[in-house]
Parts: sequence; structure tokens; C-alpha cells
Amino acid sequence: MRWRKLGKIFDPTQHHVVDNGIGFAQSPQTLIFDDFVRIYFSTRVEDASGKFLSKIAFVDMDKTLSTVLRISSDDVIAPGKLGCFDEHGIFPMNVLRVGKEIYAYTCGWSRRVAVSVETGIGIAISRDDGLTFQRVGDGPILSSSLHEACLIGDGFVLKNNDQFHMWYIFGRNWKRYSDSAAPERIYKIGHAVSDDGINWHKDGGHQIIPDILGEDECQALPTVLQIASRYHMFFCYREATDFRTNKARGYRLGHAWSDDLQTWERDDQACPLPGAAGEWDSDMQCYPHIFQCDEKIYLAYNGNQFGKFGFGIAQLEL
Repeated sequence: MRWRKLGKIFDPTQHHVVDNGIGFAQSPQTLIFDDFVRIYFSTRVEDASGKFLSKIAFVDMDKTLSTVLRISSDDVIAPGKLGCFDEHGIFPMNVLRVGKEIYAYTCGWSRRVAVSVETGIGIAISRDDGLTFQRVGDGPILSSSLHEACLIGDGFVLKNNDQFHMWYIFGRNWKRYSDSAAPERIYKIGHAVSDDGINWHKDGGHQIIPDILGEDECQALPTVLQIASRYHMFFCYREATDFRTNKARGYRLGHAWSDDLQTWERDDQACPLPGAAGEWDSDMQCYPHIFQCDEKIYLAYNGNQFGKFGFGIAQLEL
């Protein structure tokens, strides 16, 4: 695979995205229209306690992905209710057309005491062309279970024939690496299937992408597209500790391929996107999303500081 980097296409610090916003346009996820592309992302606001909440917004761009046409002005989806799995925000939100409706698979966050966070996957539906989404219910459709004890999230859904496939992350465990440090989470990529996109059957704790950094490698945000007869998955991965400011241990992009959506062969060399010193993605590349628009294939992704300054794209040269 040969990729041509097209640079950063959206910087939230250059636009008014949400009130009380502090930047961030994380996990870009696309919805293709006839004459424009809508890109959903998670941004951050500060709540009354001074802690962050993740909110969903979108930007509409022309099909050259070079001109901003519109930025959402209202809540795309309402905040989660008190005590619910998404009370403290949504990050990310993957969208899929299903008939005349648009399904949104949300990753809801809620704060914990002994560890920082717990997550689950919810569903909301839009009937106004993706301007707003309403939850089907206040609980998750995918959450922790017997062999996946924590941190279910990052769901990406692809419909293949009459079956829905979801790739998501599940927590192996939380681990304290020193007495003075906060616990860090370790998570892997798993797979589930559904007949209706709402009721899911998980493989049950089966890690589908092998580690290359050791058993504590953290894998996040899978995204899948069929190119010719083969399926390609992009994701990001990092070390479990010292990843926030040490670029040698931070997020980078990974790749795997499959011929049957079940068995995956890891091949990170298929996604070389080198970043020169001082560029927006020189220290970190994370939260990828692969999509096709007008017969062109693009990879959207975040750069330094986990997407604080926006996202960019690369184009596959066929």
C-alpha cells in the first residue's frame, strides 16, 4: 500500500465548535452524501467541577476535503443521564446507514473511583440525515461480561450481506506499574456479530490482532474497509505506560488484513505515514478511520496530543 499524505484538514482551535470548548477533534468518522462529506468527531468541554466531558460534533466538508462548509451548532446527541454508562461523555461515535436511518454506535464514558474510567457501547438513531441522534435506550448494547471484564468501547460496524460485524476494544485488565503511579488500562481488539445491528453476540474475550509490543500492548479504534476482494483493518496501538509525552511509546498506526472477516494477519508496514519533525503528526498518529469517497480511498486520523489540534487525511494510491 502506498499512501500520500494530504495534511491536516480540520483544526478545532480555528473554529467555534462548542461552547466552553477546549479544542480537540478526536476520532473523525465519516458519513458520505451526494455532494459533501460529514465528519463526526469528539470534542471536549469543561464541566462545573473542572473535569472534561466529551461531546459529539461534526463538520461538513466539500468532496475535495479541503473546504469547510458547515459546523454543527446544536448537540448532535444529548448528554448521558445521571449514573448511566455515558454520563461523562461519548468518544468515539461510529455511524452507519441502515435503510433510511443512520445508526450511531457510541462509546460512553463514566468516571470511576479506584480507576479513572469505565466504558460501554451504546446505540442511537438519526432520522434527520445525521443532524441529530436519539438513543434507543439509556443503557449499552455491549458492555463488560464474564471474559471481558472492563472497558468495552471503540465499536466500528460494517454490514456484510445480511450480517452486521463489529470490531471493538475490550479491557484485559488495569495494572499498576509502580506504587506511586495511577493504574493504566490494557485493551485489545475483539469481534462481535448481529442480525439487526442492535443485539450482539461477542466472540468472548478472543483477541484477534496479535501483539508486537508485548502482552501489555494497547490496541484501539479499529476501522475496516473492503478493498478489491480483501478486507483491511487499521487501528492504533501504544505502550501501556509513558505514552502521553514520550513519542517513542505513544500511539502509532497499525494494519491487518483478512479474507473472511474472522482471521486477521497483522502487517503494519502497509501503513507507513512518516511525520517530519515539527509537523502536526510528528509525535503521534492515532484514531484512524478508513473510508471511500467518489472511488477514492482515504485514511483520516489524529496527530499530536491525541487530536487536540484536529485531524488530517492520507489518500491511498491505487
